[in-house]
Amino acid sequence: MTYFDRPIPVSQRLYSAKAALLGFAVLSAVLGYLAPSATIQTGFVAAAMAFGLVTVATTLAHVWRSWRRRSALRDLALLVEHDASACVLTDHDGTVLTGNRVAQTLLKAAEGQSLRSMVGRHVADAAGLIHRVQAAAMAEGIASEKVVLPDRHLRLSAHQVGPDALMWRFELFQDQGAPGPSGKVHYPALTVGRGGTVLWMNPAARALAGGRVRRLDELITDTPLRPGETHQVQTDGVDHEFTVKVHPAGMGREEIVLVPNSVPENTTSDDAGFEALPVPLLKVTPEGCVAKANRCARDLLRARKDDDRNLSDLMEGLGRSIPDWLSDAAAGKGLGRSEFLRLTRSDQEMFVQVTLTRVVEAGQTVLVAVLNDATELKSLEAQFVQSQKMQAIGQLAGGVAHDFNNLLTAISGHCDLLLLRHDQGDPEYGDLIQIHQNANRAAGLVGQLLAFSRKQTLSPERLDLRDILSDLTHLLNRLVGEKVSLELRQNPVLPAIRADKRQLEQVIMNLVVNARDAMSDGGTILIETDERILEKPLQHGRAKVPRGTYVVVRVQDDGIGIPHDKLEKVFEPFYTTKRTGEGTGLGLSTVYGIVKQTGGFIFVDSTPGKGSVFTLMFPISDEPAIEPVVELPPPAPQAIRMSDGVVLLVEDEAPVRAFASRALAHRGFKVIEASSAEDALDLLKDIDLKVDVFVTDVVMPGLDGPSWVRKARATRPDVPVVFMSGYAEDVFKSQGARIKASAFLAKPFSLTDLTTIVNQQLVTSQVAPGAGAAP
Repeated sequence: MTYFDRPIPVSQRLYSAKAALLGFAVLSAVLGYLAPSATIQTGFVAAAMAFGLVTVATTLAHVWRSWRRRSALRDLALLVEHDASACVLTDHDGTVLTGNRVAQTLLKAAEGQSLRSMVGRHVADAAGLIHRVQAAAMAEGIASEKVVLPDRHLRLSAHQVGPDALMWRFELFQDQGAPGPSGKVHYPALTVGRGGTVLWMNPAARALAGGRVRRLDELITDTPLRPGETHQVQTDGVDHEFTVKVHPAGMGREEIVLVPNSVPENTTSDDAGFEALPVPLLKVTPEGCVAKANRCARDLLRARKDDDRNLSDLMEGLGRSIPDWLSDAAAGKGLGRSEFLRLTRSDQEMFVQVTLTRVVEAGQTVLVAVLNDATELKSLEAQFVQSQKMQAIGQLAGGVAHDFNNLLTAISGHCDLLLLRHDQGDPEYGDLIQIHQNANRAAGLVGQLLAFSRKQTLSPERLDLRDILSDLTHLLNRLVGEKVSLELRQNPVLPAIRADKRQLEQVIMNLVVNARDAMSDGGTILIETDERILEKPLQHGRAKVPRGTYVVVRVQDDGIGIPHDKLEKVFEPFYTTKRTGEGTGLGLSTVYGIVKQTGGFIFVDSTPGKGSVFTLMFPISDEPAIEPVVELPPPAPQAIRMSDGVVLLVEDEAPVRAFASRALAHRGFKVIEASSAEDALDLLKDIDLKVDVFVTDVVMPGLDGPSWVRKARATRPDVPVVFMSGYAEDVFKSQGARIKASAFLAKPFSLTDLTTIVNQQLVTSQVAPGAGAAP
């Protein structure tokens, strides 16, 4: 009796359920028999019949499902019965249910046999191989693994069949360098494991080495390997030149093919020179059919010698269509101009530079295509284009931020003035609060734009990253919520870095929030810190990290991951994969800007479905730690009355000037307004005009703020100054040397910010007279 003929045993749970139903039926019948009245007897008999019917229906349903499953598996077995490879059907425990004819002959497959014993006849670690392939098949539906045997290769594949069966396929084959029909050249081939251990050699390799070798350096004298280049191979004590081809074989193994630099005499033919040239060459018909490809071209295109393919199948045009290009070349047009095309290889993205030449063979026009690998050139071009794009976006962001800051200063400032005339009981008070809050939110977005364009104001200081992360842990735990856990692993000995503490905290929080959003079903966010010493520059993607010592921070999640084609866009502003209203697309661009402005590096690695890792690298601080000196606080200066101050306000934006003037006047200052630096200098020509403080914008048409202040200081050296700007403080510093007795106020600012800093400048000038002397 075969597996398909015998009944499938009932599972334990189904058996228990049927036994319980049958027990209830019997119990109901007994109770009906013992019942004292006819009515109760009828009820119990009806219950017994109901339980019996349910038991029968359950049994019939199980028999029906079992029959259908046996029928499906029988059809599947018939489908692979005449397959050229050995196919075996097993359950999840590895017990053989059936096998096709090849499996019964080659593997001695029989019903009830263990899959491990069958594989163990060919592979030493059969249990490990079966476990890896079965686990991958259960997760993905299909999986395979290639194993190198002493004399051939084995590919073991598994297909998931229904909920409790697997179809295994065994493929035994010779390597590409194995002996074939006479007249063909078979190159020496080896399979090498980690550390250069030789795992397998084909007959040609054994003949070349004079026997079996254990290590690669026993055969190749000038290791390490340089794929595609010439190496010295020792045979009978004499060195010969071979070109080495290396192909990854998985599990840390590599397949190595040794191609002799001289073509054997028995292979000479009319096309021997075309085949042996170390330049990728194709012969193409005007219609695009590839008539011939030499060995280098086949290696580049990952094509076989007998492939009958069109040039359009092998590569894609970056501009004009390939048929039009070939048609023009066949007519003698544009032969001196190369075209860049992308190969249709699935393993990696590659570009080639193709140059066509027209020749006539046997009265027919043929195009000879010379291929050059242009992948690195295209990569450099993409880096340059990306750099130009990011620079243009940064300049745009900085300019937009400056104009927005002026608008937000006027909006929030006039809102402050209105709030002074309304209390919480007024109907308009809530509307004014909403305006003020949304203006502050807009100011935050502008700050993120400035962070991306690396033009925000930073206050760098010597920081211990361990202290910052420890202090942030409580806040981060609240941010991630209940479904996500946060794990912190810190290096106990970590050098200090130089950065802005507040901005660095924003970087960590943004990365943690992004990691949380990537794990809608929960998970773990891991934050690690470490020290890394680079003895040589590190190349990561398109970025190059100089040698030195760095503090490394990794933020890792096990969420949905980021697709490969979107990895290069994650740091671009306004790019987001979230739905509308869930994000602005400025979070990671802000992180990028802060890290770059700090002098650090940021990288992202991701696998779709398995999570992402963001890696931050900050150069260590060379500044020595300074012990704080405890000093007695100086006596607080006696603040002057605000009404005693005269302010010269210079601002080219009329709304900002109107708000600042009203704000200062409201606090008792006397305000003199000027719309430009030239107007301010004209006002100061009046020597009788008394001015206690200058309040001026930095960037204005004509003279800028620092320039006109220097001119004014020639006659009024003791007047302090407050500079206002929608740009960062670095822009003010770049205008020239630092102006003494000055303060900087970033836009947008509130009424309190403006009046407070003006009053501080007045107080300082009273305490330290002469502090405002011109430089």
